[in-house]
Amino acid sequence: MSRWFQSLLSRRDILRVGAGSAAALVGAQAFGQAPMPAGMDHSQMAAAPATPPATPKGHGGHGGNLMVGTVDHVRNGFDPMQVLTDWDTGKVSRLPGGQTLREYTITAQEKEIEIAPGIFFPAWTYNGRVPGPTLRCTEGDRLRITFLNHSSHPHTIHFHGVHAAEMDGVPGAGPGEIQPGGTFVYEFDAEPFGCHLYHCHATSLKRHVHKGMYGAFIVDPKGGRPPAREFMMLQNAFDTNFDGGNEVYAVNTVGFEFARRPIPVKKGELIRIYLINIIEFDLINGFHLHANFFNYYDTGTTLDPTSRIVDTITQGQGQRGILEFRYKFAGQFMFHPHISEFTELGWMGLFNVVEGANYAAALKEVGLDAAWDRRATQGSTAKGQGV
Repeated sequence: MSRWFQSLLSRRDILRVGAGSAAALVGAQAFGQAPMPAGMDHSQMAAAPATPPATPKGHGGHGGNLMVGTVDHVRNGFDPMQVLTDWDTGKVSRLPGGQTLREYTITAQEKEIEIAPGIFFPAWTYNGRVPGPTLRCTEGDRLRITFLNHSSHPHTIHFHGVHAAEMDGVPGAGPGEIQPGGTFVYEFDAEPFGCHLYHCHATSLKRHVHKGMYGAFIVDPKGGRPPAREFMMLQNAFDTNFDGGNEVYAVNTVGFEFARRPIPVKKGELIRIYLINIIEFDLINGFHLHANFFNYYDTGTTLDPTSRIVDTITQGQGQRGILEFRYKFAGQFMFHPHISEFTELGWMGLFNVVEGANYAAALKEVGLDAAWDRRATQGSTAKGQGV
């Protein structure tokens, strides 16, 4: 699809001509129909063209629609599947008083990324990726983040948490906006524990956030959480024609990536999702799990669930939380927001729940290995945090 054609279409144009055409825009090619996964119940989805899906095992999108084609993750420099578990625990050492010191380096740079097959977006990034690195630490750790602005625009890093005013990463506080070529070191103690985020707070805020300058900031409680398979899912979206509305929705940037490559999990194990909504221009988003229910920890700052046995939650802009659940049955189960517009435009995926004996094969099917499995299960442990 040419950039000229993209510029002609707004999101409302897409919706007016129907979901089938929207699929063609998002995928730049076409949708095919695939076998309906377990939990499918949305019969109102648009019929898809007869083009056969070019995807492993015929995994389906919402309503059987399927994006054809793949995104070049190597060219992008990041893979949404790897982003689920690639915690950055920093360079770890001890301060004289015994406090753990974690040192990170984050560089702002401009980069074109592929957000759907054939759809490229001129992003502003932290460390060349969207979302930026998932910073992970334990409550009470001292964090030292060296920020380098290698872009052509002023930027900052604003961390959600508790810290001194000069470390807030906003214009007028401390160094304010870091100019192109400039650098600054943010330093503070990690508190409170929870599922947080960081993002650029330079003006105009909405443009800096929408262009991709955000990432997850996970602070674990000192006593840890129960062992689980953990994933970081950051809900984001992209305004490809800069009309103030989004055309592509996703988790971890690439539309329908987890429909094409279902996320392997084991039947009966505890699954924990760190879920963040950073979508700009749309006021709310959410998460719906098919054929299951979960406990929800709003912001993750408590060890007791704030909502129990629910299958749908809603998050406003900047809101985040932790979901915990187990699957009783093997099979493929959908997850998506219960905002059908977002689902049809890319924010939809599947969990591939398998017996333990079949897990290695499930990993291999979607290009994963034992290292990914270790990161998923050791993220909250001392070993997983480089201690």
